[in-house]
Amino acid sequence: MKRALTMIVTLLVVLLVPGEALAAVQRVQFTSGGTYLIVEFLDDDLVHFELADGTSPGTGAPLFSTPQVAKADYAGPSSFTQAGNTLTTAAMKVVVTPGTLCVTVSDPVRTLYEACPRNLSQAWKGLSITKGAIQHAYGLGEQFFMGGSADGDWVGRSRTPGGPFGNAMAYDTDNGPVGNAQIPVLFAVGAANLNYGLLFDQVYKQEWNLTGDPWTVDTWGDQLRWYTMTGPDLPDLRADYLKLTGRPPVPPKKAFGMWVSEFGYDNWAEIDNRLAGLRAAKFPVDGFVLDLPWFGGVTAGSDDTRMGTLSWDPSAFPDPAGRIAAYRDDEGVGLMTIEESYVGGNLPEHADLAARGHLVRAGCSGCPPVHLTVNDWWGRGGMIDWTKDEAADHWHQLKRQPLADQGVMGHWLDLGEPEMYDQNDWTSGVLPGKHAHADYHNVYNLKWAESIARGYAPTDRRPFMLARSGAAGMQRHGVAMWSADIGSKLTALAQQQNAQLHMSMSGIDYYGSDIGGFRREMLDSDLDELYTQWFASGAWFEVPIRPHTENLCNCAQTSPHQIGHVASNLANLRQRYELAPYYYSLAHRAHLAGEPVVPPLAFYFQNDPNVREIGHEKLIGRDLLVGVVAGEGERQRDIYLPAGTWFDYHTGEKLTSAGQWFEDRPLWTGGAFRLPAFARAGAILPKAHVDDKTMNVLGKRTDGTARDELIARVYPGTAATQFTLYEDDGATTAYRGGVVRTTSIGQQLTGTTATVTVGPSAGSYDGAPGSRAAVVELVSGTQASAVTLNGASLTQHATRAAFDAATSGWYNAGGNLVVAKSASMSVGTARTFAFTLGQPPASMTFRCDNGTTTPGQSVYAVGGVPRLGSWSVASAVKLAPTAYPTWTATVDQLPPNTGIEWKCVKRQETGFPDTADQWQPGANTSFTAPASGNGGTTTGSF
Repeated sequence: MKRALTMIVTLLVVLLVPGEALAAVQRVQFTSGGTYLIVEFLDDDLVHFELADGTSPGTGAPLFSTPQVAKADYAGPSSFTQAGNTLTTAAMKVVVTPGTLCVTVSDPVRTLYEACPRNLSQAWKGLSITKGAIQHAYGLGEQFFMGGSADGDWVGRSRTPGGPFGNAMAYDTDNGPVGNAQIPVLFAVGAANLNYGLLFDQVYKQEWNLTGDPWTVDTWGDQLRWYTMTGPDLPDLRADYLKLTGRPPVPPKKAFGMWVSEFGYDNWAEIDNRLAGLRAAKFPVDGFVLDLPWFGGVTAGSDDTRMGTLSWDPSAFPDPAGRIAAYRDDEGVGLMTIEESYVGGNLPEHADLAARGHLVRAGCSGCPPVHLTVNDWWGRGGMIDWTKDEAADHWHQLKRQPLADQGVMGHWLDLGEPEMYDQNDWTSGVLPGKHAHADYHNVYNLKWAESIARGYAPTDRRPFMLARSGAAGMQRHGVAMWSADIGSKLTALAQQQNAQLHMSMSGIDYYGSDIGGFRREMLDSDLDELYTQWFASGAWFEVPIRPHTENLCNCAQTSPHQIGHVASNLANLRQRYELAPYYYSLAHRAHLAGEPVVPPLAFYFQNDPNVREIGHEKLIGRDLLVGVVAGEGERQRDIYLPAGTWFDYHTGEKLTSAGQWFEDRPLWTGGAFRLPAFARAGAILPKAHVDDKTMNVLGKRTDGTARDELIARVYPGTAATQFTLYEDDGATTAYRGGVVRTTSIGQQLTGTTATVTVGPSAGSYDGAPGSRAAVVELVSGTQASAVTLNGASLTQHATRAAFDAATSGWYNAGGNLVVAKSASMSVGTARTFAFTLGQPPASMTFRCDNGTTTPGQSVYAVGGVPRLGSWSVASAVKLAPTAYPTWTATVDQLPPNTGIEWKCVKRQETGFPDTADQWQPGANTSFTAPASGNGGTTTGSF
């Protein structure tokens, strides 16, 4: 027999008749026996539930939310009606089932899910959630799987907690010791934009089982509380989630560069050595990350350990303020220092914290501090109670603020799960009346990061943090997360990409790894190949780019000028620095609107079933698609392109897709290993000038010059598109008050004319240029015959050198690229470039005679221009045995009017990185490319 259902309705204005408009939070309570359910409508498309046995808190006050939730001032739905147990707003409907207190949530068109209580009278309790028409699900934070695949969503899988309390590091043979960060937000997707978001706002460990129907989610705690978001698509839902839990601040601009790290630099001399090597090899670099030795290291198994001093070891790191200033002013690099939550038992800092009651206690409020002895590689001692704001603020002022005052730029929050703990401990806590370890474990790192952000708040400096663990809301404090002590394995590199997919959907825009792997002892493939692939991945997807490994032996290389295919590392790093204005603009959009920086394809193409489980391809913003590589001996890979027109980012090749796979895309271009990348038609990518004099992402140069021209790479499309370039001082919080410069860049292709407009800039900031040149790199599939600027013809130049020497003009650069520039003008002046297109790009037919080969061997053309591999055998152009042993191919996109030398070469079709079996003997073959069209045949011979 069903139990009786009763309802209590609280309207925060006046009682309404059906259909009457309002703007106030609405709460309705239902009870059945000893169980209550409160439904709280915060917005038209956001509802909050609380379900429990026992005494209800009533409907006169907001429902409780954990520290994961940031926003508490919702205005309520624009309209609300109630008809019995059916509650309706403009964007959703909730129906409560009498007796069971199941809730059915619908959007205006379709049922989304039904959630029913599970085991409410038990300690381990939860919800069953109907799968219904949902096909895929994303989010739920970070969990690595066995198998070495970048692909997969949550449907058909279980998301299990790490350790007995939730957040933890987990070891497996495919991935090594990797993170399991619980971020309890799920985005569910079906056909034709069926979707919803669900935040399970619990601090306890959770287990999500999505293998059947219904799904289940279980946790501890007295009450079950969850939010549901409805909306037209995933971008709307994720933006609503970030509105609820907090959007990320804009990181310091230097965070978008490379920060070199290892465990660990023993002294200034080691850092100087790495920096000198990077500079000699012409690598840009923005910082170094200092592990435990910066404060003198640790002593295992002892209370006499330096863990917790957070002050420089004066013997190895003398005069820190002076050295930091010199690094900043002379070299343009910053420092990030590691810190943990543990304090050695015999340190004066431990005594001070204990006297103040700022350490986690051994079981009760009046008990002495816990004494941690398990897994004591760091020593033995106590643990700071980050749930006590007074303790966190004291530590910030005592230890962290002096570092910031010295010029330390970032804080590396290690072991924050927490890794070591006393499961019977007592803390100030985050839940009313709750103080046990389980009551705070999963938000410990969140509270730690919150305290740092709070410490920085009175200053004008942006916080920059790197954390190993976290919770929902972590992003709002200025935290980048990384995947812990990952193994040096290709399977781990692949799984990193799947973890990043779900972290992006969990609101974490800045997520990375120990590039090259922390645990080198797990290596089971060629280290140089693994590092080259990993570094290329990090240069596309990670913030910051951070090579790191365990190197206590001082025998392992981590810096990209010392390991891997160095030319590839340099090319991929410079590419990232070139695109820094694009990434930085995406960071502003993430802050302003909750848009992701590195979303999965399903985010913007959710109705394409082919991309729903793809993690081996990613987007950078909306407009760049990049394929992942994580395998031995890979020279090419297949790429799926959603329907539309796309351009190969490296070669300019134009591809039209009906939503299909393109096979055997080359991975070596211009002598460098490159992840396959594609820009869609209409893409506008702001860039920076980067060359061998570039020192850091702020544009510091070895010759002291300034290259502040505005560069835009444009891929024309028939639909008008626009991109806003955001610029600020890169370091302070002034951007929050509007101290930002924005420049709108637009494009449209009409017939054979591509128009690119650089609008007048709005706003300014300290150090902003008042005038600048503008450069447009147009990738169109053809060459240009004329270019105008604001209606006046620009001068055509035959070569890049002539173009560079001129203050304005244009030239056909090959590779479907046309480059035009204006002289320096006021940033308040609009500039409209009009390109007359249609000339076919230059091409030649290449022929190699006497090309007798063995099985697994082919003949290639390699030469002195990027299209022919820049003399790199790995990125040479493969010919076809048209009249064996004669091999031929027509190669287009050559630079016009250019003298080119080349040779035939025999090469194995597999191998890393760049091997030749036989070169064409004698002198190079040479020719001059035509101005346009095909220039005939050029012949070499073995």
